[in-house]
Amino acid sequence: MRRFAFVLLLAASMVCHAETVIKVSMDNAIQTNGGRWEGWGTSLCWWANRIGYNETLTSKSADLFFDADKGLGLNIMRYNVGGGDDPTHHHITRTDSDVPGWMYIDTDGERKYDYTADARQLNVVKAAMNAAGQDAYLEIFSNSPPYFMTNSGCSTGNFKAEENNIKDDEYDDFAEYMAHVANYMTREMKLKVRSVSPMNEPNTNYWPAMNYKQEGCHIDAGEAQSKLLVLTKEALGRYGLNDIVLTTSDETNPGKQIEEIKTLTPDARAAINRISVHTYGTNSIREMGQLAKDEKINLWMSEVDGNGTAGQNAGEMAAGLWLAEKIITDIEALEPSAWVLWQVIDTHISKEGYQGRRDGGPLRTAGGYWGTACANHDTGEILLTQKYYALGQFSRYIRPGSTLILCPTDRRSGTKVLAAIDSKHKQLTIVFTNTTNQEKDMTIDMSEFKLKGNVKQIRTSGQFQDGEHWSETDLGKIKDSKLEVTLIPNSVTTFQIRTK
Repeated sequence: MRRFAFVLLLAASMVCHAETVIKVSMDNAIQTNGGRWEGWGTSLCWWANRIGYNETLTSKSADLFFDADKGLGLNIMRYNVGGGDDPTHHHITRTDSDVPGWMYIDTDGERKYDYTADARQLNVVKAAMNAAGQDAYLEIFSNSPPYFMTNSGCSTGNFKAEENNIKDDEYDDFAEYMAHVANYMTREMKLKVRSVSPMNEPNTNYWPAMNYKQEGCHIDAGEAQSKLLVLTKEALGRYGLNDIVLTTSDETNPGKQIEEIKTLTPDARAAINRISVHTYGTNSIREMGQLAKDEKINLWMSEVDGNGTAGQNAGEMAAGLWLAEKIITDIEALEPSAWVLWQVIDTHISKEGYQGRRDGGPLRTAGGYWGTACANHDTGEILLTQKYYALGQFSRYIRPGSTLILCPTDRRSGTKVLAAIDSKHKQLTIVFTNTTNQEKDMTIDMSEFKLKGNVKQIRTSGQFQDGEHWSETDLGKIKDSKLEVTLIPNSVTTFQIRTK
């Protein structure tokens, strides 16, 4: 009996040991977009609308979020083309989400453009694109058409939130509106728009008229969405913007996105150049990735965040560990060419508030929270978190142009792994999470790659005040194309190895 128990114990230890070996193989490389990673990003709404009046906060945000040497190195910016609500409406209570539209009705009843209305958000766009440099990728998207193009006369939605809120005779005008903004930003402001998303989570009942929170617009799947996509493509063509990527409906979860793609008309399916999906829900997420492969079309995870936590007694690392695991889980399931956070700043501190409204800060960083930072308008500071640094473990080191490599692990192991090879800069990058309260000994097998030089370890762990923030260590050389490492508890660790 003892002998049998010993054999079982030995077998179990062998299995456990096998699980600690991570083989990095190009057999698991992501082929989406020809195998080219387009980058990491964030929506600019609504935080850019809130801080863009302040040059100090604008400049700091550019460095902290979009500069790869000073900050996260995000390169994708999703600019919100506001619909703009009826000026007699005052129901939005957030200080940041009442985004101005580019068009208004003058005293003669004529529709005119105001190119200065959204100056705050545009200030941040300019600074962000400058900080991101040659990797900058600007997308514009809409939550709602201008209020006078809607059935309800309100840019937050219809009185019946599940019903279409674009007037039947305004689809063409709305498509023209989006194309006009894309053209003006590209040609007049020299802010090159690379892609356009004319609708956001449209086939939902999230968007009621007189909503306190934000703009939104229900657009039925099928004929209505198809019509808008085709008309937007045609409007972009009239401006000679045929190189701009047109995306799908940026739906809230993959299952709903699949339903909507399947109901598009042939003309609408031919008009789109990319699928963009959010992962607030993950139903049918692998099916979504497979559909993109079958259709041979590019795919982005274009928006997500949440107040989740991970780890064991992780304290302020809990939110960062949740985000790190979310990134890897999404990428493993979808195999996208980009991953975009909802918004990097979700809360603000200000004694005066804004337009008679109160700000919601500061962040409560002991648990889960949206965003990665808080803007203090009284002091001109941007207050960072461990969630910010956890995101940087990916975005600073896996750069646009790389090819991502999946490294699946046992879901019970408490570790997740994502790798990337940057052939141009000859660098292999591997990111590990450890959400347990124990050390994890790992062996990384990189025998498929020709390696040279030392291994750099970069790690985020602990509490914000005295923890690690992209802490760098030189681990020495690799032996026989393998590297043995120890992951400390509740940590995100990135390894960088030079290749030949």
